[in-house]
Formats: sequence, structure tokens, C-alpha cells
Amino acid sequence: MDAWVPGMVATSAWLKGMGVSPQHAQQYVSSHWLEPVAMGVFRRPSETPTWEGALYSLQTQLDLQVHVGALSALASEGSAHYMRLGRETVFLFSKTGGVLPGWLKTHDWGVDLRHTQTQFLPAHLGVRDTEMGGFRLKASTAERAILECLHLAPKTVDLIETFEVLEGLRTLRPALMQSLLEACASIKVKRLFLFMADKASLPVLSHLHTDALDLGTGDRAMVKGGVYIAKHRLIVPKELAVHE
Repeated sequence: MDAWVPGMVATSAWLKGMGVSPQHAQQYVSSHWLEPVAMGVFRRPSETPTWEGALYSLQTQLDLQVHVGALSALASEGSAHYMRLGRETVFLFSKTGGVLPGWLKTHDWGVDLRHTQTQFLPAHLGVRDTEMGGFRLKASTAERAILECLHLAPKTVDLIETFEVLEGLRTLRPALMQSLLEACASIKVKRLFLFMADKASLPVLSHLHTDALDLGTGDRAMVKGGVYIAKHRLIVPKELAVHE
């Protein structure tokens, strides 16, 4: 099993492809060459599998279309604003109906995994290969990741934190940002991005063709009793409206 990458887990399907039958896998367990993580999933006894290794196995062994996104993808680029105390939350995204194996949720990887199924953006647009935890993983670019943060806001991701992260994104690529915004199915996300980009004076904003975007009709409220931003037809928290 020369293809084994330290820190990953091995599924029965992958082992079978390597010439290891389920019967042989059980013999390896009995011989302490393998140790079960869950039914049909194994690790090497000398290694502690990581969430990155588990995700690598999902992406390469099971060919699941799941990627690291939102604040986690931004953190991998050094763009996350806050240093968090306690357990890290890792944001994973897949298309609607993209169910992850039960063992990924039940095993303790040392982090809290938050999986979002959504199709507000096309599956592959703005997804890159990047090095994380010693593995080559699929993760969102900064352009896609900030839109994923806005998709999760305000319930899962804080709007103020998202704005403060966005303020630091001074090198967003106009062509990719334009493509993502045009393909984005969420009116809320598009309006929030344009509002925050305007407020933060992001360089990318002057290169965007906003007249090509479907921004919908009517108002969108992020909170009750907030401040109305007429230009973007948004009701946002007062703390965000006055934030500098």
C-alpha cells in the first residue's frame, strides 16, 4: 500500500482497488497493521488521522464533491480575521443532496465539522486545489469563500466578522468575482457583497459590471429593527452600518 498518505483514512473501496479484499483487511486488523475507524474505514495504528486526511479520502477515494469553504478556506490563505479560542470549526460545502458518510460526523477529528448543502453557486466555479494539513484538497478561492460566508450570515457566521474579513481582501480578481456574482442564485448574498465592498472601498468593485447582476426586487432584512441601506435595499444591524 505504497499509495497510503500519512494521516489519511482508507475506505474498503480504496483498499479493494489496491488489491486488499475485505477478508484481507480484517486479517490486517488482527495483525495490527490496520485499525478500524468505523465500519469499512481504517487507519494505521501508528498514525492519528486528521480531518484533512479524512477529507482527502472523501475527495480522492470516494470522489465526493465536497470542499473546504467560507472562513476555513479564507484561513488557509491567511485571510481569517480572528484567532478563535477552543475547538476550530471547519466549514465544508457540497451541492444539495451531497450526503457525507456517517463516520465523518461520528468520529472526533479534533474540530467541529459544519457541512452545508447548497447550490447557490455552481459546484466548481472558484474552487481550487490547495495544500492543507499536508494534503492537496479542494477549497474555495477567496472570491468564492467570502460569498459562502455571506450565505451563512447572519445565523452561522457573524456579519461584523465577515465584513472585517472582507475589508482585507484587497486583491480579489475581477473576472472571477464577476463570474461568481453573475452565477450566484442568492439575492441576499449579492446585495450584501456589494454593500460591504462599497463600504470597505474594495478595489475590485470598480471593475465589476453590476448592471449585469440580477439583484431582485424589494428589500432584504438581515435583522429586525436594523438600519435601512437604501442604495442596496438592505436592512442591516446598526453595528454593521456604523462600523468603521
